[in-house]
Amino acid sequence: MENRVLTDTRIKEFEQYLKEAEYGRATIEKYLRELRDFQRWLGERDVSKEAAAEFKAYLQKEGYAPVTVNAKLSALNVFFRFAGWEECRVRFLRIQRQLFRSQSKELTREEYGRLLRTAREKGKERLALLMETVCGTGIRVSEVAYITVEAAKRGRTEVNLKGKVRVIFLPEKLCKKLLKYAKKQEIASGEIFLTGSGKGLSRRQIWREMKGLCEDAGVEATKVFPHNLRHLFATAFYKVSRDIVKLADVLGHSSIETTRIYLKTTGEEHTRSLDRLGLVT
Repeated sequence: MENRVLTDTRIKEFEQYLKEAEYGRATIEKYLRELRDFQRWLGERDVSKEAAAEFKAYLQKEGYAPVTVNAKLSALNVFFRFAGWEECRVRFLRIQRQLFRSQSKELTREEYGRLLRTAREKGKERLALLMETVCGTGIRVSEVAYITVEAAKRGRTEVNLKGKVRVIFLPEKLCKKLLKYAKKQEIASGEIFLTGSGKGLSRRQIWREMKGLCEDAGVEATKVFPHNLRHLFATAFYKVSRDIVKLADVLGHSSIETTRIYLKTTGEEHTRSLDRLGLVT
C-alpha cells in the first residue's frame, strides 16, 4: 500500500492543480492554509481515514464552529481527491439550516452611512468611494480591479472570474464620482482603486482600512468587513425588485440557494412581521 505522506512537495503540486483548475486566488490561499494546518497537526504520521476523522474530532473538541470545521474538511477533501486518496475523505458535520441572521453581524443602512461619513471626515476619500462602489453595485471585493476608468465612462464593466462572465452596471451618480476621483488622482486609464505605488488594493488592505473606521463611526467591528457591503446591496436590491432570480444574476451566483442566504432577516425583523399580522388580539 502506498505511504500517504503529506509533504511540502505534494502541497506545492496541489497548489499548481488548483491554479490550473482556475480556482479563485482567495480559495487557493484558504485551501493551502487549511492543508498546512492539517500537516502540522499530523506531524510524522501518514495520512489515513482514521487520522482525518481524528482531526475532525480534534477541531470539534477545540471549540471550532461547525461551519468552520466543515470549511477545513472541504479543503482536505479536495486535496484527497487530487491525490487519489478518496478513501480518506471525511463527512461534513450536519448543520441545521439557520433561519435568521445574527443581529450582531447585520450592517444597517444607517451604520453604512456613518462609516461613509467617518471615512470622509478622516480624509479617506479612496476608502469612502470604494465602499460606495461595492455597496452600490454588489461586486465582490475581489472584483474591485474591474472598476476602471473605461468602465466608469461606459457605465458598466465585464467581470470574468471562476470561468464565468457577467456584466455589472454602474449607477450614473457613481460613475461621475469615479471619474472625478480618477481625474484628481491623475489616473487616465485602467484600475481606479490603486495604492500610492500604483498597485491594486488587496483584500487584506481593504479589510484593515474598514476596521479602522469602527470606533469613530460607532459601529461594532463584527459588522464591518467588505462582504457585508455586498449583503447590504442584496437586501436593498431585493426590497426594490422582489426578483431573486435577477438578484442571483447580478451577484454572480450559480444557485438561488446561495442568494437566499443573503436575504435572511434578523430575528427582530421576523418578530415585527408577526406583530403586523394582527392575529393576536
